[in-house]
Amino acid sequence: MAMTIVWVLMTGISILWGTATGRAAAVSASAMEGAQAAFSLVLAIGGPLCLWSGVMEVMRRSGLAGLLADRLRPLLGKLFPSARRDSALMEALSCNLSANLLGLGNAATPAGIRAAERLHTHNGNAPAENELCRLVVMNTASVQLLPTTVAAVRAANGAVNSFDILPAVWLSSLFSVAVGLCCAAVIGRSRP
Repeated sequence: MAMTIVWVLMTGISILWGTATGRAAAVSASAMEGAQAAFSLVLAIGGPLCLWSGVMEVMRRSGLAGLLADRLRPLLGKLFPSARRDSALMEALSCNLSANLLGLGNAATPAGIRAAERLHTHNGNAPAENELCRLVVMNTASVQLLPTTVAAVRAANGAVNSFDILPAVWLSSLFSVAVGLCCAAVIGRSRP
């Protein structure tokens, strides 16, 4: 809701300022140009996003997600002790982590929501507990081995090698997840 207010205010102030300074035509032209660029970008990244989302669905239906859940069980079991006893939670967490590793934030969302709902019910519908907070941190800062969405955006904007950012992405995503999980642990311990 707050961002809606911010965007409406920014748009309203821009239109009013453009009209007051006699630049209403320039504001209108910029708005139309921005809308056209946004539409072109959505079309350009739609294909790769559908492809990788489909790959995630094939992984889930083929049982590869379950196999991945078995491989990730030691790590996820340490971060999410509730998942050790709940195979559906473990599968949702592993699908979520897999999609984030591939840089597919949109494909990770349904699995993340399923995992959050299961974590919430494990905690007796209590307010956000430490495990749920860790899930949010891991989704927000997610480690990305293959940033497919960013690469698609870069390719759509004319990048010659859209994956040449990999070392920077690996380093920054690992660092952000580590810092986020450390902060969540410190805050979790300080809460009563």
